[in-house]
Amino acid sequence: MFQHVITDEKELRRIIGEPSELVNNKVIHHLDENCVQFIKESPFLTLATSDSSGSCDVSPRGDGKGFVHILNEKCLIIPERPGNKRVDSMKNLLANPHAGLIFFIPGLEETLRVNGKACIIADEDLLGKMAHRGKVPSLGIAVEVQECFIHCAKAFKRSGLWEPGTWLTKEERPSAAKMLAEHAKLPDLDEEAVTKRLHESYTKRLY
Repeated sequence: MFQHVITDEKELRRIIGEPSELVNNKVIHHLDENCVQFIKESPFLTLATSDSSGSCDVSPRGDGKGFVHILNEKCLIIPERPGNKRVDSMKNLLANPHAGLIFFIPGLEETLRVNGKACIIADEDLLGKMAHRGKVPSLGIAVEVQECFIHCAKAFKRSGLWEPGTWLTKEERPSAAKMLAEHAKLPDLDEEAVTKRLHESYTKRLY
């Protein structure tokens, strides 16, 4: 299918080059006050996991800013809010504890990356600290921090992600309901029916 596939780091480095001294030295292994401030201002993150065979998944997590609980400089906890019950990330973590996080702050083009080992917790006292609208999460994902570093803004600058002028209008956006209906191919579940189900889920089952 492809005529030239890169198969070793030596060839990769020949094309890409070597990282700068700043890049080589930017990784820390705990949550310092800068990382803590960043996480407390972040309302959104992505969680990357993989199963025992290496098959990967990336899942979004979002809530009010500071929704991730910082237990100490080596551990943070992501509350598990109601979702679609596929629990892809958590099933992966049962087989392979390694996880990668990227924290986002709207309008800020740099992101914070955190890598570590994760486990699923059901500690009532800790989860109670992450209650929202009177709802306590039934589970949480605790991440033992192994690496933290700031990721540069080039991807955001190239994409213009935070620039409203680049955003699609409502009419131009892909329809998630249409995609779900056509992918699922269930009887009596067309785009209109899926739209109603999504609306009910978004308005009644966020917490």
